[in-house]
Amino acid sequence: MLLLFDIGNTNTHLGLANSRRVVKQADIPTAAWLKGTAEKLVVNFTGGARLEGAALCSVVPRATPLVSGLNRRRWHLPCLELTPATLRGVGIDYPQPRTIGPDRLANAVAARHRFGAPAVVVDFGTAGSFDVVDRAGNYVGCISAPGLAAMTDYLHEKTALLPRIHVREVKSPIGKSTERAMLVGAVHGYRGLIRELILELKRELKVKRLPVVATGGYARLIASKLPEITAVDPLLTLEGLRLVWQAHQQGLRPATAVLKSGRSPEIRSPKPEGRKKAETRNPRMA
Repeated sequence: MLLLFDIGNTNTHLGLANSRRVVKQADIPTAAWLKGTAEKLVVNFTGGARLEGAALCSVVPRATPLVSGLNRRRWHLPCLELTPATLRGVGIDYPQPRTIGPDRLANAVAARHRFGAPAVVVDFGTAGSFDVVDRAGNYVGCISAPGLAAMTDYLHEKTALLPRIHVREVKSPIGKSTERAMLVGAVHGYRGLIRELILELKRELKVKRLPVVATGGYARLIASKLPEITAVDPLLTLEGLRLVWQAHQQGLRPATAVLKSGRSPEIRSPKPEGRKKAETRNPRMA
């Protein structure tokens, strides 16, 4: 089994995977690494599974060596850290590759493996982020927008009368209370934001059909009435990590760096593989 760590600012998403898919997932507080209490939580999660490898992506630099150290100390395993240098499965066409969140690279790998290229990932987390893979299979950039919870929490914190709300579906587009009015603006309005950005991406990429994969906490809620979203995959980041680790085990070569005049090194993708058939929430592509 392969042990996976997606280390975020609030939670660390743990995964156990076999050679085909992620089979078990759980979350622990990322603060537990800094408090020294994470080891017990991780050991309980593994449940005595026989581990053959480990991989991580992290946006919390202080936690990264603690995770790697646990794997070496407890299971005598090296831990592959996903970075632009260790990336497999997609290339990078971006001015400063080291500024790309490793979780975003993992999402791009999983989306391209599942749907081919081009493809887009929408991550409904603390921020609403889009990650774009072009026709050539290269990560070419991103879009960042406020997350749903961040939007509603901001309204509560910056006003005297607006309440803190639990984000959920609301049927009518006309609010009959302060809470419902906020829900309409958040949920219906957020779908409009996502729809318009997908349309702009299709224009920019010059495609009529564009696979869009949603992940993150509010993915199912927003995607439920947004046919532009092709599939919802809450395990997308962990699956991307699994694929990168597997590529290293198979000895696949990294993308090739090409220096263009006036630009930073551009890491090109290897030739795209055949598209994989996947179960989708909506068989239509945007």
